[in-house]
Amino acid sequence: MSRQYWKPSNMLYPVPAIIVSCTDGEGHDNAMTAAWAGTICSDPVMVSVSIRKSRLSHEYITKTGEFVINLTTEDMAYVTDYVGVKSGREVDKFALEGNLKLTKTPSVKVKAPGIEESPVSLECKVTQVLELGSHDMFIAEVVSTDVDDRYLDENGKFDLAKAKLLAYNHGEYYGLGEYLGKFGYSVKKKK
Repeated sequence: MSRQYWKPSNMLYPVPAIIVSCTDGEGHDNAMTAAWAGTICSDPVMVSVSIRKSRLSHEYITKTGEFVINLTTEDMAYVTDYVGVKSGREVDKFALEGNLKLTKTPSVKVKAPGIEESPVSLECKVTQVLELGSHDMFIAEVVSTDVDDRYLDENGKFDLAKAKLLAYNHGEYYGLGEYLGKFGYSVKKKK
């Protein structure tokens, strides 16, 4: 077996390809793709997202202290990529049409809109900002979780297979794989 040793990198892949939606609180909304996001605490429910200081979304989130993390699906791959490479300073991302359409949906606990096409939207309020160099990390409490009924199974549980969530891997998008087991299956007693 052989291994290569590269310069330090953040190849902790795959990661969720999400769309962060936000507002400036004055009627201007924006959406951007982020892959550097994740769960950081379960009680209280908290997440983080890292955003470059030059991004319009960084400006809006800094101003309002709120944002929404919207999970993406395989069907949303094209628009997910587009809103990640186009600036909200140049394009109104909620005015696009066709396979670039993002539909605003009202949030329950924050002013930033959710995205109707997303199977799950996490409404977030910033509790802390860490300046980390090229990106600032917004640490936020999830104050509402909005789930599209179409992605629930017969028991009311979120159905990952039905959602076909999108993942990001070193500059490329992938669909998530097949079910392999559930938490604790490795130590469950065999019958």
